[in-house]
Amino acid sequence: SLFRLKDLEVPKLGDCDVHVKMLAAPINPADINMIQGTYPLLSPLPAVGGNEGVGEVLEVGRRVKALKPGDWVIPADAGLGTWRTHGVFPEEMLLKVPSDIPMLCAATLSVNPCTAFRLLADFESLAPGDSIIQNAANSGVGQAIIQIARASGIKTINVVRDRPDLAKLVERLMALGADHVITEEMLRKPEMKDIFKSIPRPRLALNCVGGKSTTEMLRHLQPKGTMVTYGGMAKQPVMVPVSAFIFRDVRLRGFWMTQWRKDHAQDQESMAAMMDALCQLIHRGQLTAPACTEVPLQDYRAALQASMKPFVSSKQILLL
Repeated sequence: SLFRLKDLEVPKLGDCDVHVKMLAAPINPADINMIQGTYPLLSPLPAVGGNEGVGEVLEVGRRVKALKPGDWVIPADAGLGTWRTHGVFPEEMLLKVPSDIPMLCAATLSVNPCTAFRLLADFESLAPGDSIIQNAANSGVGQAIIQIARASGIKTINVVRDRPDLAKLVERLMALGADHVITEEMLRKPEMKDIFKSIPRPRLALNCVGGKSTTEMLRHLQPKGTMVTYGGMAKQPVMVPVSAFIFRDVRLRGFWMTQWRKDHAQDQESMAAMMDALCQLIHRGQLTAPACTEVPLQDYRAALQASMKPFVSSKQILLL
């Protein structure tokens, strides 16, 4: 096993440091990929796992200006190592969030909702009434996309894998505000035309799967539409028919939240604007945490195993 629970000394607090008591941290697919060494970010070993979570500030160094004891903080960047009870971090590695939002919303805020926000904002200028199509719609990002789109009046067509409890999943996504939930098989069926009687064809397709269903999703894009790939869960390439390029001029783009953060490291305003927008949606009840299973830290092994099972629609959250 790659994992051990270890007791470590809490380091001394430097002038620019913040002592954080971690409250909760999720297990995300990228965390697992980092541990397997299949992710472009590698922490020097031995390392603490976990790229996101929420903590409470206990103490701050004398040069720390923006944070005070009692504040809630989340990582400003990937690679913080959130699967721990306490940590001492430089102030610039942390972002303050309101402490009156639900803890699980804060714990799951910095990766999936931020990714969803950027995917909807940065590639096509969408107006109320426009539509988007996305696969793996029950993922953490997928659930955030449904809710953020709903709050902006954008219609969503949500593709999920067929499964034994499909009806239950459809019901849950509809309750979040999904307009249509379909299986990958339905993408190929003539009934797809019925959907486009009531809503326009999507200008934006969001892909985190790859393989055949992605090619099918592309067929439904408007001419000059954009497909953004931000994950590859099927571990298969994206295949695009030549005709889609020539006759419909579709655009293929990629997105990685970690890269966006790097590119905007000096641009505090766009970061703050995104966090404000997301926290406002949370305050209004328009953005909720994904379905979560809370697990005490000592049961981390069970949580890791559960997070790798297929068709799990619940995110494992370590309570610290």
